[in-house]
Amino acid sequence: MSHRATMDDLVSLRRDLHRHPEPAWCEFYTTARLVDELETRDLDALYVGPEILDADERMAVPDDAELDAWVERAREAGAREDVLDRLAGGYTGAVAVVERGEGPTVGLRVDIDALPIPESEADDHLPAAEGFRSENEGFMHACGHDAHATIGLGVLDAVIDSDFEGTFKLFFQPSEEQVAGGKAVAEGGHLDDVDYLLALHVGLDHPTGEVVCGIDGFLAVSHFRAEFTGAPAHAGAKPEEGKNANLGAAAATQNLYGISRHSDGATRVNVGLMGGGTATNIVAEEAFIEGEVRGATTELMEYMEDRAHTVIESSAAMHDCEVEINVEGKAPSARSDDALAAIVGGVSEGVEGVTSILDRDDLGGSEDATYLMQHVQDRGGLAAYVGVGTDHPGGHHTRTFDVDEETIRIAVDVLAESVDRIATERP
Repeated sequence: MSHRATMDDLVSLRRDLHRHPEPAWCEFYTTARLVDELETRDLDALYVGPEILDADERMAVPDDAELDAWVERAREAGAREDVLDRLAGGYTGAVAVVERGEGPTVGLRVDIDALPIPESEADDHLPAAEGFRSENEGFMHACGHDAHATIGLGVLDAVIDSDFEGTFKLFFQPSEEQVAGGKAVAEGGHLDDVDYLLALHVGLDHPTGEVVCGIDGFLAVSHFRAEFTGAPAHAGAKPEEGKNANLGAAAATQNLYGISRHSDGATRVNVGLMGGGTATNIVAEEAFIEGEVRGATTELMEYMEDRAHTVIESSAAMHDCEVEINVEGKAPSARSDDALAAIVGGVSEGVEGVTSILDRDDLGGSEDATYLMQHVQDRGGLAAYVGVGTDHPGGHHTRTFDVDEETIRIAVDVLAESVDRIATERP
């Protein structure tokens, strides 16, 4: 007998996930909790951890010590040991499959990771007031992925209980916030037979009741870390004997912002983290910068990436230092297909609580669902990225972000009916 969650069950699950936020590749409790739920459903297949990923395509994987610390947190929070064993090494996430006769394969992608942001303790912050504030201090679900995972489960239940004909695949993707998990999932094999793919995000500055049928405007992005190595020396007595890694990093930081803009469209560059050296009287031997480049198209991002690497290498050479550049995360641009967006719009007209329907909107940021979308589209399928609005008191990626839980029901209704209609109409 397959279990179907009530709205109270879904809210409870969302709050449990909210209490246990985990960053990229460390979603051990989250995955284990979802597996607990999925194993009570009438599934035809459930793939967990390394079974859903191309191991060679994972990016920005934490070191063993950090992974072990998060495994221990998950264990202390009650995660099952047998599931944790399957996720060893930071191979997180899951794919659930329901087969219901002849018909197309329709996928839904939701992401599950959290952010390194301390959560508000203010009395007017609902998670704090009602006892489901983050228990992993310094981390929180500040972008709604706890709701995404919950909505995915609700859609799965609705599909199981419906007259859906075909195959439904639900992708719980790790490591979106680092744009480091999408490619590994896209190349993991489970998308190869997907004819239609929907991806979901709540909020994005759209209020509760508003649905965006097809989001575009994804900026392709590449995250980098550059590590500079010079030579130490006494800064007072023999400064000329040193090779100052801090100068290499500082020159690179300043010069990156001088990369020429491109006439084909928007480009971005930012250095968000930097550091180096050990003391004021020592010429710095080691320094680092972490940053990103973006472009309105994949080609524009690659232009920026190529120029950025040249700038970094030249800045290191200027100060007689060595530099190693590692790509820490990456995602292409993508476009939602009109035919799927039209179905989502038609469905939304009949969903209780939907008060506004937008055909299109630009994200203005980056998302590695684009890897999954392109994978399906490159094989002749269709994909769309759907926005379901939610009233959030703080902006995305802030300490006071929260989700209006009515959004969960609206999103489940919109997406479940869209999945069913896509399978029927086969656009």
